[in-house]
Amino acid sequence: MGGFIMQNSRRRFLKKFIASTAGLSLFHIPEELLAVEDLVRISVLHTNDIHCHIEPFPREHKYYKGRGGMARLSGLVKRIKDENPNTLLFDAGDMFQGTPYFNYYKGELILKVMSAIGYDASTIGNHEFDNGIKGLLDPIYHANFPFVCSNYDFSQTLLYSKFPDHIIFRKGGVKIGVYGLGIELEGLVNPKNYEGTIYNDPVKTALEKESFLKNEKKCDLIICLSHLGFSYKGNQISDKALASKTHFTNLIIGGHTHTFLDKPVELKNADGKRILVNQAGWGGMMLGKIDFIFDRNKKEEPVIFAQNVTSD
Repeated sequence: MGGFIMQNSRRRFLKKFIASTAGLSLFHIPEELLAVEDLVRISVLHTNDIHCHIEPFPREHKYYKGRGGMARLSGLVKRIKDENPNTLLFDAGDMFQGTPYFNYYKGELILKVMSAIGYDASTIGNHEFDNGIKGLLDPIYHANFPFVCSNYDFSQTLLYSKFPDHIIFRKGGVKIGVYGLGIELEGLVNPKNYEGTIYNDPVKTALEKESFLKNEKKCDLIICLSHLGFSYKGNQISDKALASKTHFTNLIIGGHTHTFLDKPVELKNADGKRILVNQAGWGGMMLGKIDFIFDRNKKEEPVIFAQNVTSD
């Protein structure tokens, strides 16, 4: 359950603290330590591929007995947000489809549930197109959070201007830029269900958006919400492949492949610098949690504590 990733810390107390807590849950980093050293903690929480699992899996389920569900996950999110107001909650797509709740309520109910839990942003997965363009347009009004999508061009559809291609948050004096990448819909979705949608190259889009967020908007932390998939054996672009081509993205939050990770994978970007790639299973069975601890003067790279937590 616990784990951490750390890059050369400039704070001795953090080194000592990590050494003393290795292997333990890192939910409760003492706030007095952060205050003394004039640091700010940004907590990034995330889910993916919820697939309308509002309730836990049935107790008689073959693989996931009583696990998951947004009802259970909501308590975990509230607990973390109560502890740290500088918390953001994201989703990497495919909240639609999967249970009778979607069959009956379409996307309305899950978006109301996610809004009540307090999501800050999501991106779009392939299953969001299962009921067509209109089937995505109608329920999005029930979401009080934005869908960030950078590489789908909806200018020839009813979805034109409905989704921002980036969004910027400010938490504790830290500027956080977010962009979103969707997967190629051809071969996954009935062409009639996304008619008029233009798919733009995700790598080119990522390089453009991260440069814009870093160099023009001066973001301190850049996050990609991706529904590309964690990794593939072939040439299909994945989160891991994308990570190696980026320059300014700090974290890729992924979906689509339902990948369970104990903690984020630490990779090198195109400049040999650290980038994290994470995914949190599916069905609300896991919550990704990454703490970025910044010097308020922003003179050095943040220290990172990372762990994926089950919702059991």
